[in-house]
Amino acid sequence: MPPVSVRQLLDAGVAEGAYPAAVLEVGREGGVIWRDATGHLTYEPGAEAASEETVFDLASLTKVIVTTTLAMQLEERRALRLSDPVSAWVTAWLGRDRAHVRVRDLLEHCSGLTAWMPFYRDQRGRADMTEAICALPLEYVPWTRAIYSDLGFMLLGFILEDAGGTELDQQFAPTAEGLDLRFGARAEWRARTAPTEMDLWRGRLLCGEVHDENAWALGGVAGHAGLFGTAPAVGAFARRVLATYRADTGLARRETLARFTTRGTVPRSSRAVGWDTMLPTSSCGTRLSPRAVGHTGFTGTSLWIDPERDLYVVLLTNRVHPTRENVRLAMLRPRLHDAVVDELG
Repeated sequence: MPPVSVRQLLDAGVAEGAYPAAVLEVGREGGVIWRDATGHLTYEPGAEAASEETVFDLASLTKVIVTTTLAMQLEERRALRLSDPVSAWVTAWLGRDRAHVRVRDLLEHCSGLTAWMPFYRDQRGRADMTEAICALPLEYVPWTRAIYSDLGFMLLGFILEDAGGTELDQQFAPTAEGLDLRFGARAEWRARTAPTEMDLWRGRLLCGEVHDENAWALGGVAGHAGLFGTAPAVGAFARRVLATYRADTGLARRETLARFTTRGTVPRSSRAVGWDTMLPTSSCGTRLSPRAVGHTGFTGTSLWIDPERDLYVVLLTNRVHPTRENVRLAMLRPRLHDAVVDELG
């Protein structure tokens, strides 16, 4: 159980309507320090209580747990280079304004692509999505700024499939072996899966079905979203990352991880290669070290890893239930991270 100050903040999220359910795990490379759950899977009377076995739609944690990890592994196998031009992998990526955009730029969100478009309304499958993304005019000159882009990671997912010779979920399966991490929630997971939104587009409450509409239009497996999992499974992944900071592991070589977690040189950007880095305004609060890296997910999930403190914090919620208009978690999450670090001294 976490200290009272942390537990009170976690419970306050339910009381204040930031989320119906949340699971927190805090740990070091050597193991879990605290793990706790609060709330119920929905606000309905009699709803299942949240537990450490609750499955969440991890949303954009997919970008770091799956896509960035696969990019590291494929680069180490020399099946892919971060310096490869996108046009070498995607024939529809045409135009002088984007000719020199690299795979690395998709990972650093500085490719010039806009953040998001509702392609799911008219497009289905990889071919349609590729054509739609590549037909978009760039929003800004590449490398002059960074705009967090789902579209860039969708394109990156297609590149990784080609480089690895199979779909993302199959490539990720060895890393996920033994963990409750997979694209889409298994049928046997449904009773312990936290629902997300009542989706008017699909006409149903989403439970075990990817919340992100563009990922749904890609069959639930995409470079930007689609992964489901539990807090213990995300925590186990975090411990592997911490171990890789010290020595080569099955996840990646130490040198590779160091490159991927070093902040880039794009003006006014906090982005590393796939990962975000710590700023005083970050979702992780103000107490983690400058070496900390992490990511958030739209559904209400986050993962922060601090190699200097030998610390990770996993916070999984379904803050989009019953609607994505709920933004209360944004104020609570930094306070919760600060309380964790304060308690650990």
